[in-house]
Amino acid sequence: MVKMTFSPEAAEFLKKKKGNKAVLLLALNDGSNKYSLQGGSCTIGANFQFVALDQADADYQIKIDNDLGLDLYTGQAEMGFLDDSLSVGEQYGMLSLSDGSGLIDSAVGVNVYEPSKLTAEQVQNGASC
Repeated sequence: MVKMTFSPEAAEFLKKKKGNKAVLLLALNDGSNKYSLQGGSCTIGANFQFVALDQADADYQIKIDNDLGLDLYTGQAEMGFLDDSLSVGEQYGMLSLSDGSGLIDSAVGVNVYEPSKLTAEQVQNGASC
């Protein structure tokens, strides 16, 4: 079982950022998935983000037990870079992610996900998201 603890500062920061979204994901932010905001070979496994969603995503099925009672998940790809005991802190307005090996990412983002509202016609006519 994967477990995550939050510092009081990180808990407050995350609560403000995620708004009223029901589900939270811990996802890579390296260009490897549909939620990645950045990417490239130099960020593989080094950049993470929390993604706030309205409902669960079938690609992220590993439940993360946490001290805040959040409906929190991660994916198999992410677990390749993590162990099963995670902690999140906050300093200078940034979240940090650590595990038993030490600091993983000192700038974990929070992405409040809103699906693209492009229509098929817009895509055919060259619109982008």
